[in-house]
Amino acid sequence: MTALQVEHVSKSFGGLQALDDVSLQTEGEILGLIGPNGAGKTTLFNIISGFLSPTRGRVTYNGHSLQRRRPHQIVRLGIARTFQIVKPFSDLTVLENVLSGVGMPVYPRPQALVRRYRTPVSLKQAREVLAQTGLEAWADTLAANLPIGLQRRLEIARALATAPSFLLLDEPAAGLTAQEAEELAALIRSLHEQDIDMIVIEHNMAFAMNLCERIVVLAQGRIIADGPPAVIQQDERVINAYLGQEESDADHQ
Repeated sequence: MTALQVEHVSKSFGGLQALDDVSLQTEGEILGLIGPNGAGKTTLFNIISGFLSPTRGRVTYNGHSLQRRRPHQIVRLGIARTFQIVKPFSDLTVLENVLSGVGMPVYPRPQALVRRYRTPVSLKQAREVLAQTGLEAWADTLAANLPIGLQRRLEIARALATAPSFLLLDEPAAGLTAQEAEELAALIRSLHEQDIDMIVIEHNMAFAMNLCERIVVLAQGRIIADGPPAVIQQDERVINAYLGQEESDADHQ
């Protein structure tokens, strides 16, 4: 069974067509999603994760329709995400941020008002995630005091704390040094080896091409290419889409 299936999804905001008849399915790989600014990549993530509803089309995961499900319900099905702009709970420690993910199943219920979240079991789970993501040394550090590279790892750690089988990573390498990006790629590969499939939005082409087994390219809300990285890099439609973006940026400088 195909894990994630996006079927003929369109999304419009008034007169703006953000997505236009987008269809894709995952095949147990690290799938890259690339495209110029404004191509609709994050809009697609918002639809998959329940922050937006499609104007047309549908999304299913392991045979379950994601239509009309709230974000926390989609997380319960096994899909977790990170955000392009990191959003840690700044006044909480790294450990407490991860504990928030561990406690996710309780939050929509009244018992969340009285149930203790620092239990031996939840602390053990959170510390295991910190070890998995290389954040143990910063467990008691306020999230706001972490450099951007570690904040991006914390985003992934908090998502992992919900025990996902599928991750949506929105520009995880943005703002990282080459060394940090290489270390992050190693972490992502290790998660995939633990049977977590994922879609990665990325503007760092070297990072995406070296990490992803398959690349889907969006431009102006439509898929213009889908294939292995070596093929995508030679596709004239992809080259023209990026050249067009660069020329547009130059016109506004």
